[in-house]
Amino acid sequence: MPGKIATAGSRSALSAQPALRASHADRDQVVAALSVAAGDGRLTAQELDERVEAALSARTLDELTDLTADLPPLPAPAGGIGGTAVEPKDVLRIEQRFSKTERTGPWVLPRRLEIAAEWCSVTLDFTQAVITRDTLEIDVDMQGGDLTLIVGPGITVDPDGLTLGFSQVKNRHTPDPQAPIRLRIALVGRKSFGRLLVRRPRRWLPGRRTTTPPAGH
Repeated sequence: MPGKIATAGSRSALSAQPALRASHADRDQVVAALSVAAGDGRLTAQELDERVEAALSARTLDELTDLTADLPPLPAPAGGIGGTAVEPKDVLRIEQRFSKTERTGPWVLPRRLEIAAEWCSVTLDFTQAVITRDTLEIDVDMQGGDLTLIVGPGITVDPDGLTLGFSQVKNRHTPDPQAPIRLRIALVGRKSFGRLLVRRPRRWLPGRRTTTPPAGH
C-alpha cells in the first residue's frame, strides 16, 4: 500500500517508519511540488536542481518528506492532479493555423501527442506537467513558426526522428548525465521553416533578474 507524501511544513506519521520505501509515483509527486515552488519563487535554481536530484534518488518516504518540509502544501486541481490517479488520453492532437498555442501548468501528458500546425508557434511546457509514462512520442507535422519545448530536471528530448527542412534545432538544455531520467521525449515527423527550441524556464535561469530602470531613463 503506497504511503502519502507530506508536502506541508509538518512531518507525517510516516516519519516513524524510516524504512518505508518510496515509489516512482511518490518521487514524481515531490518533483511536481518542487517545480511549482520554484515557479512561485520559493526555491532558487540551485535549490531546485539539488532537491530534484535528491528526490529522484530517494529511497524512503522520509527522505522525500524532508525535501518539502519547508514548503506549503500543493492544492489539488480539478481532474485529479496532485495525488489522485489520472487516466491519460491515448492521443492528444493539437491543430493550429496562423495563431500561437501553448500547453502550460499541470496538464496531463497523453500516451502520444500529435501536432499539426501551419505558420504559428507552439509551446509545450513540461515543467509542471503530470507525467504518466516514462516516454512521450510527439508526432510533428509543422510548417512555419517555432516549436518550443520547456523542460526541467530529469527530462530529455531526442529530435533524431524529426526531419528538418529549412529549419534548425537549438537545444539550450543540457541534462545532467548523472541524474535519473523521469521523462524521455522523442520527436518524429517533419518540421519545415522556423525553429525547434528546447530550453529551461526563464524563471529558473541563474542570474536572470528583472530590473526597473531609474527615473528619467
